[in-house]
Amino acid sequence: MTAGFVEARLPDFVNRLLPAFAGLPLGPMLTLSLRALARRRPALFERLGEHRRERYFIDPVDLAFAFTVVPDGEQAIVQAARKSEASTCGVVIRGPLLTLLALLDGTFDGDALFFNRVISISGRTEAVLALRNAIEDAELRPSDLVGVRGTLARLLDAGILGGLDTARRFAASAPARRES
Repeated sequence: MTAGFVEARLPDFVNRLLPAFAGLPLGPMLTLSLRALARRRPALFERLGEHRRERYFIDPVDLAFAFTVVPDGEQAIVQAARKSEASTCGVVIRGPLLTLLALLDGTFDGDALFFNRVISISGRTEAVLALRNAIEDAELRPSDLVGVRGTLARLLDAGILGGLDTARRFAASAPARRES
């Protein structure tokens, strides 16, 4: 794992394109995806124990908005949120979007990212640990979030993970290209 990869932020041109997607119902789409995952893999959410009702503030620092997530199994809720809403949540996790996504699929180690200050975490430590342990044990793939299996799942995983890897490399090299 190269340090530049974990510190990679979305390129400026991507941020300029994001307003075009502002009208998409990201919260409802992510809520449906998380609830469907809970139906297929309830043990993942049971592992959170009492922390499944915790409000987690997920702040991709390179986006203009954040998310609040209550991972309460089939009652899970994901909402797009203003950055100023962090104080309403028991846990705040901040970092570049591509890095946060890499935590979900196990590409990067959360402890290393935290201790190298690539991501920051504040709030209820026990809730953060429960979430981290549940995600690590789940070994999530993009196909798990979409709910497909078999050949289609393998193709989807390869395409999305390959695309994210390319995006991380591009984002990590973008500052170097600007300086030359």
